[in-house]
Amino acid sequence: MLYYLFDYLDKTYDLPGAGLFQFITFRAAMAVIFSLLVATVWGKKIIRFLQRKQMGETIRDLGLAGQVEKAGTPTMGGLIIILATLLPVLLFAKLDNIYVILLMVTTLWMGVIGFIDDYLKKFKNDKAGLPGKFKVIGQVGLGIIVGATMFFHPDITVKTEKLDPVTGTEIVSESGERVFNDAEKTLLTTMPFVSGNEINYEKLISWAGEDYKKYAWLIFIPIVIFIITAVSNGANLTDGIDGLAAGTSAIIAVTLALFAWVSGNVIFSDYLNIMYIPNTGEMTIFIMAFVGALIGFLWYNAYPAQVFMGDTGSLTIGGIIAVIAIAIRKEWLIPILCGIFLLENFSVVLQVGWFKYTKKKHGEGRRIFRMAPLHHHYQKGGFHESKIVTRFWIIGIFLAVLTIVTLKIR
Repeated sequence: MLYYLFDYLDKTYDLPGAGLFQFITFRAAMAVIFSLLVATVWGKKIIRFLQRKQMGETIRDLGLAGQVEKAGTPTMGGLIIILATLLPVLLFAKLDNIYVILLMVTTLWMGVIGFIDDYLKKFKNDKAGLPGKFKVIGQVGLGIIVGATMFFHPDITVKTEKLDPVTGTEIVSESGERVFNDAEKTLLTTMPFVSGNEINYEKLISWAGEDYKKYAWLIFIPIVIFIITAVSNGANLTDGIDGLAAGTSAIIAVTLALFAWVSGNVIFSDYLNIMYIPNTGEMTIFIMAFVGALIGFLWYNAYPAQVFMGDTGSLTIGGIIAVIAIAIRKEWLIPILCGIFLLENFSVVLQVGWFKYTKKKHGEGRRIFRMAPLHHHYQKGGFHESKIVTRFWIIGIFLAVLTIVTLKIR
C-alpha cells in the first residue's frame, strides 16, 4: 500500500524521496527491517497470548536430553512468522503482481492447515492432530492452484534468448548483450548439470501429437504437487529442536531471494547467463519479508526456546519455499538447496521402511538410526542440540553456496 501511495506522490507532486519506492532493492530492505520489528516486538505479545490460552507443548519422554524440560513451552508460534511476513508485503510490494498473490495465498493456505492441526492437538486433546490424509489433501489442493496458475495465467512468462537459425548459437547485440525473444508461455525450467542448464516439461508429453503443449499441464501439475508436498513435509520434520527449522529456512530463503532478484532483472540475468523471468523481481520483497520474519522468530526460538512454531509455522515455511522455487524455475535445485529437509525426510523413510522390513523378515524390527528424524539421532548420540543446530546451519550455508555454483556448471 505504501508503494502505491508514494508512487502517487512521486508522479503527482514530485515529492523528494518518493521515487525510492520504485526500486526493488529499497523496498526489499524496508520489508526485512519491518518484518524484523514485527516479529521481535509483536512476537512477545503473541507468546504471552499463547501462554494465556494454555498453548503449551506436550512433550513425550523419549530419552532425549533437555526435551522433558520444554513441556509447557507455547506452540503455534508460526503465527509470528505469518504476521511478520504478510504485513510488510502489504505495505511495500506491488499487490497486483501474480507471483506476490500466489505467495500470499500459499502463506494463508498452509498456515490454515497447520493452525487446524495445532488447534486439534491442544483444544480437542487429539495427540495426532489433523489426520495425515487431510494434510495431504490440503497440500494437493495448493499444488493444483499453483500448478494451474503457473500454466494458465498470462502474466507468468519467460523470455528466452534469440538463436541464430543457421548456427543455433545465441544472437548478441553490438554492445555484447544477449537478444531476447518476446515473453512467451512456456514450461521451461532450470536443470543443473545438463547442456544449457534448462529443460522443458512440455517435451515430456510430445508423444501426444501436434497439440501436445495444450496437455502439458497433465505432467506439470503433478510435479508441482509432489514438490510442495515433499518440501512442506521436510520442513515439518526438520522442526524438532530449537532454532533448526527457522535458521535453515532463513538460509534457503536468502538464496532464493538472490535468484528471484537476478531472474527478474534483464541486465543481471544476461550477465550471469541465467533464465530471464519477467515480474519475478517483485518476489524479492516477499522473500526478504519472509527472511526477516524467520530471523525475528529466531529471537524467541533460539535455544532455550520461548516458543515453538508448530505445524502452523513449519508447513507454511515449507510451502512458501517450494512455491518460490517453482515460480523462479529453480525447483530442480531443491535437492541441493533444501538438502537438510531432504536428509530429514529420507532418515524417517529409511528408518520406518527398514524397521518394517526387518520385522517382517526376522520377526524383530531393527533401526538404522538411533532415532529419526536425523537431528534426534545426534541428540541420542550425546550432542547438545545447540551444537547440532549450528552444524546443520553450517551445512545449510555450504549447500546454498553449492546451489549457486551449480548454475555455472553446464
